[in-house]
Amino acid sequence: MFLDFGLTVAQFAILNAVWAATIVLAEVPSGAMADLIGRKRLLVFATTTMVVEVGMISFLPKNDLSLVFYVFLINRILSGLAEAAASGADEALAYDALKDQGNPDDWGRVLEILARFQSVGFIIAMSTGAALYDPRLMEIFCRFFGFTIFLTQEITMRFPLYATLILGLFACVTTIGMEEIYQKTSKEPETPNQLSRLKTAFGLTFQAGGWILKTPFVLSVILFGMLFDGIIRMVITLSSQYYRMIQLPESIFGVIGSMVAMLGFVIPRIARKVAENKDPAQGLWITAALTLIGLTFMDFFWPWAGLLPALVTFSAMYFNGFFVSFYVNRETASEQRATVLSFKGLSYNLSYGILGIGYALLLKVEKQKLESGLTLDNPGIDSGTIENLVFKESFAWFPASFLAGFVILCLVYFLFLKKDISHTNKKKS
Repeated sequence: MFLDFGLTVAQFAILNAVWAATIVLAEVPSGAMADLIGRKRLLVFATTTMVVEVGMISFLPKNDLSLVFYVFLINRILSGLAEAAASGADEALAYDALKDQGNPDDWGRVLEILARFQSVGFIIAMSTGAALYDPRLMEIFCRFFGFTIFLTQEITMRFPLYATLILGLFACVTTIGMEEIYQKTSKEPETPNQLSRLKTAFGLTFQAGGWILKTPFVLSVILFGMLFDGIIRMVITLSSQYYRMIQLPESIFGVIGSMVAMLGFVIPRIARKVAENKDPAQGLWITAALTLIGLTFMDFFWPWAGLLPALVTFSAMYFNGFFVSFYVNRETASEQRATVLSFKGLSYNLSYGILGIGYALLLKVEKQKLESGLTLDNPGIDSGTIENLVFKESFAWFPASFLAGFVILCLVYFLFLKKDISHTNKKKS
C-alpha cells in the first residue's frame, strides 16, 4: 500500500524508522504512566490515536508525492505513540486480571489461547484485506449483487483502510469498557498534581530500568528478544516485495498472510511446553536456529519455493514473542510490570529503528552503485527494475546481521551475565 501511494522502498524504510524512533521516545514514559494513572487510560488513548492516524491516510489524495510523504510521516508518529501507549499496558492489565481472578501460572496457557484468537483474526483480516484490495475481485463481487461498476487499484487500495478505520472505532469502544484490576487493589497514594505525577513516572522508569540491569536473566531475555524481533520484523515489513521477487502473484498475498497466521495455532502450544518443561536455553536455540535457517535460504530468492524459508523465519517470530512474554511476566512484580514491559518494547523498537535507518542507507548506497553501472550498459533500464535488483542485492545483509548480533550477545551472556544468573538462582534456592 505504501508503494502504491507512490513511496519508494527507501522512503518506506525511513518512515518505519521514524515510527520506531517515536516508540523509543514514548515507550518507557508511557509504561510508567500506565503503572501510575492506570493501564486502561493508556489503552483508550492508544485506540483513539489509531482512529486518527488511519483516518488521515484513508482519505489522502496521492497526486502530490511530497504531501503523501509528510502525511505518512505524521501517520507514523501517531502510530508510534499509539503503539507505545498500548505496549506494556495491555499485557500488564491482562496479567494482573489473571493474578486477581485466577492463577498466574496459567499465563502460558493464556498466551497460547490468545495466539489462536490472533491467528483467526489475522486469517480473516488478511483474506478480507487482500480481497478488498483487488479491483477485479471487487467488480465481480459488485456484479453478484447487481451493481455494474468499474474499479481501479487507486480506488480499491483504500478499501482495507476504511475497514481498518471501522475496526479502530470498535477497538476504541472496547477499551472504554475495560476494567482496571490493579488500580482497584493498589494502595499507593494518589499523586496530587500533574507535575508530581510526571516526577513519579520518571522515578518508576529509573527504578524499573535499574531492576532490569540488576536482574541478569530478564536482561538476557530482553537483549536476545530485541535481536530476533528487530531482524525478523524488518523482513516481515518488506515481505510483499520479497513475494514479488520470488514471482508470487499479488492475488495470493492474502492467502500467504493467512498461512502465516495459521502458525499461531501450532507454535504457541509447542512454545508453552518448552517454556514450562525445559531450560530457557532450549527456547533460545530453537528460535535462533529457525531464524538463521529461514533468513539464509530466503536469500536464494527461489521462485515460489522461496515461500518455505519465509514461513520458517516468520515462525521464529511466534516463538520469540511467546518466550519473552512468558519469562518477563513471570519474573516481574505487578507494581512495575507495565514499565518493565515498556522497556522491552523500547528495546525492540530501538533495534527495529536502527535496522531501518541502516537498511535505508544500505539501499541508497546499493542503488547508486547499480545505477552507475547499469545505466552505462543499458541506459533504458527502468527504475522499478533497479529497485528490485537493489532489494535482492541487499537482502544478504539480514542473515549476516543476525549472525553477527547473535554471536556478540552470546559472548556478552557467557562472559558477563551467566555467572550473575547462576549466583541469583543460588540465592533464591
